[in-house]
Amino acid sequence: MRADIAVLGAGPAGLAAAAAAHRAGARVTLVDSAPRAGGQYWRHRPGGTGPRTPPVDFRPGHAIWHVERTADGFTTHTNAGEIRSATVIVATGAYDRQLPFPGWTLPGVYTAGGAQALLKGHGVVVGDRVVVAGTGPFLLPVATALAAAGARVPGVFEAGSPLGFARHPAAVLRNPAKLAEGAGYVRTLRRHRIRVHTGQTVVAAHGGDRLEAVTVAKLDAAWRVVAERDIECDALAVGYGFTPQLEIPLQLGCDTHLDADGSLVATADDEQRASVAGVYLAGEVCGVGGAQLSLVEGEIAGRHAAGGAPGGKLLRRRAALRRFAAAMHRTYPVRPGWQTWLDDDTVVCRCEEVPVGEVRRAVSELGASEPRAVKLLVRPGMGLCQGRVCGYATACLTGPLTAAGLRGLAARPIAQPITLAALAEQQLEEP
Repeated sequence: MRADIAVLGAGPAGLAAAAAAHRAGARVTLVDSAPRAGGQYWRHRPGGTGPRTPPVDFRPGHAIWHVERTADGFTTHTNAGEIRSATVIVATGAYDRQLPFPGWTLPGVYTAGGAQALLKGHGVVVGDRVVVAGTGPFLLPVATALAAAGARVPGVFEAGSPLGFARHPAAVLRNPAKLAEGAGYVRTLRRHRIRVHTGQTVVAAHGGDRLEAVTVAKLDAAWRVVAERDIECDALAVGYGFTPQLEIPLQLGCDTHLDADGSLVATADDEQRASVAGVYLAGEVCGVGGAQLSLVEGEIAGRHAAGGAPGGKLLRRRAALRRFAAAMHRTYPVRPGWQTWLDDDTVVCRCEEVPVGEVRRAVSELGASEPRAVKLLVRPGMGLCQGRVCGYATACLTGPLTAAGLRGLAARPIAQPITLAALAEQQLEEP
């Protein structure tokens, strides 16, 4: 069956888009690689109920590896077959953005999102004594969830400061729910006697076979180290925001730009349309802004894709949430001083075991002037993850961040790994 609309991703944005398009009378196919809907935000344990899936053709367990334009619309290629549609709504979300530091490859060091996913999806607490560090409001729910699950959290080490929100009072006051959410996390942390240390973060991890301690540094305004101390722990959850998942928009030739947080994002107009006809965008793929913004953008995309139009209240809600997201990015930037934490032996690319010194040598001695040239010369981003882990750091170490530089590391002809056996079972058509 050929759908009117294929919604790619069943997180908050995708679910909202599918529901809105279905209500407008469109035939909708909702596609996701996970066995249940919800995405990372509504991740739940096996057997749990999770969010209610809209009454549409839902295809769980369908990992999308390529989307192509055809004469009559689009073909979405998955590990479990093809889906044809007149229109696509891309709602593929984002994943943890990582910064390398000495020792970050030790067992026991997790991304903040990874630690939360293990807890929410499987009830697994990553350690007994867990340090939480990085920057951004996402650190707070991670720390509170770990504490509620019984972990001892020596502290939350926030490289920035939430006081930056004071420079954006209008954006904050128009989103009282965000204030209430943050206050709730702070109350929970206080109840567990967990302190949030601002202007500090983890700059090194230590151990033999696994993590045993971390070095926490007090930072200046540029994130250069002012003072250090060591804290014993058996796990670290570290996060520096999120990277939008752009393989599919880039496959389709959609325009992109550099967002306020230094991420490469797909460009959407006021109707959530991409630059390519028949493609709509919703959620983190067009700018990291949280679940509530994703829900609103998803509903707007779904209504427009089905030939309808959203009301003014929904548009005003999107504008308010986008202002808050912009304030958040300005409050929690990644400062360039993090590069001073690194020595030449610090691993940048885990897959190919490329150290910082090799990246720096490619720039200073081999003449690499953009990230893709560094990738070709010394191989960061050539391994299994295809630059998802090291792409941002490689771009930062090469020079000033640019949209073109990040595009060169984010574009992948195969969006998700697929076996040759699965490919052999499918009868692929020429575009």
